[in-house]
Amino acid sequence: MEQYEPDRLSSAQEAAIRRSFRDGRAALTRRSLLRASTGGALAVGGLGALSACGIPAAGNTEGGVSAEDRSAKERTVAFSNWTEYMDVDDSGRRHPTLEAFTRRTGIKVTYTEDINDNTEFFGKIKPQLAAGQDTGRDIIVLTDWLAARLIRLGWVQKLDASHLPHAFANVASSYRTPDWDPGRAYSYPWQGIATVIAYNRKALDGVEVRTLSDLLDNPKLKGRVGLLTEMRDTMGMALLDMGKDPRSFSADDYDAALARLQKTVDKGQIRRFTGNDYTADLAKGDLAACVAWAGDVVQLQADNPDIGFVIPDSGYMLSSDNLLIPNKARHKTNAERLIDYYFEPRPAAQLAAYINFVCPVDGVKDELAKLDEDAANNPLILPDQDMQAKSRAFRSLSSEEETAFEGKFAKLTGA
Repeated sequence: MEQYEPDRLSSAQEAAIRRSFRDGRAALTRRSLLRASTGGALAVGGLGALSACGIPAAGNTEGGVSAEDRSAKERTVAFSNWTEYMDVDDSGRRHPTLEAFTRRTGIKVTYTEDINDNTEFFGKIKPQLAAGQDTGRDIIVLTDWLAARLIRLGWVQKLDASHLPHAFANVASSYRTPDWDPGRAYSYPWQGIATVIAYNRKALDGVEVRTLSDLLDNPKLKGRVGLLTEMRDTMGMALLDMGKDPRSFSADDYDAALARLQKTVDKGQIRRFTGNDYTADLAKGDLAACVAWAGDVVQLQADNPDIGFVIPDSGYMLSSDNLLIPNKARHKTNAERLIDYYFEPRPAAQLAAYINFVCPVDGVKDELAKLDEDAANNPLILPDQDMQAKSRAFRSLSSEEETAFEGKFAKLTGA
């Protein structure tokens, strides 16, 4: 039986979502992060929608509820995704991989970029899911913590492995067994999100940066260090730096890592906690080094040779956005065929060449090299085995833990 989760978010959770709306990953479109002419805050429903995001008690977590699968009769699939999270070719033609899928299968894809933020989108689909109704979507893409919640609630369908041979064979080892979906019974990763340490060589002026401790303790970097407003990323990196595993840490471990960061805040080492807006400060050199997202680093490096990155020996944080089929979806088989298609090397490479996030598909390097040799050799897009071995995920949290941890982190950041 699913444990009851409150109908309203705690004040700490609301504060975390405000941070995400204001300057976190939710604040800017993925591909236009660094385009000053087009980047900007996403339109969101505001906090008035948050009260609708509470979750009632749920009973069944045995694979969700299917509807009559109309895939054979209705050659279509409805796919909801984040903004700027699909390939565009050099001529500006949108979504050539989807066009290729339709040519091959005869299945028309209704593709909608209607996900601006996990919580906002959940507010859209929750009423139908809670009522056992079709959302009108066959595939949705959610970040791992929310994907875990929907699986826990029994609101997504169990996948048919016989329809997913490429996905099963080619999903990278780092993504095979998340604690919230062991064996990928209900989801497959769309893209990976790596959290690393980035730096500006000119701003470092000879200072060596290899670990998070270098950022936190070196007086030469005082006031020129950035940390992220996303709790799981910053706290995960801090836990790793202290020799703790984010996959299995205790509340005491969390408090110790928090106290470590608080000391650096108190002595003025941290310039500020940021979302994607750290990119401008890093490029200008106002930040000498910071905790950063790999996709941003790849795009910054394209315009600024002084931008570099380091993977600490202690490891780095890796999360993912994930493909799921919601309850009552009417075209489950068609959806599974589309999911499987993106685990074939060629379409996976086309996607990676445009998006520049971590590709969760093994065996794409040769195909990606045909499109972009630099991308094929970039470990932030295609991690090698050594880098994969250093990746760590932030463990799933209970509702009580999430409230407590977010509240403490909000005090640290001054949110």
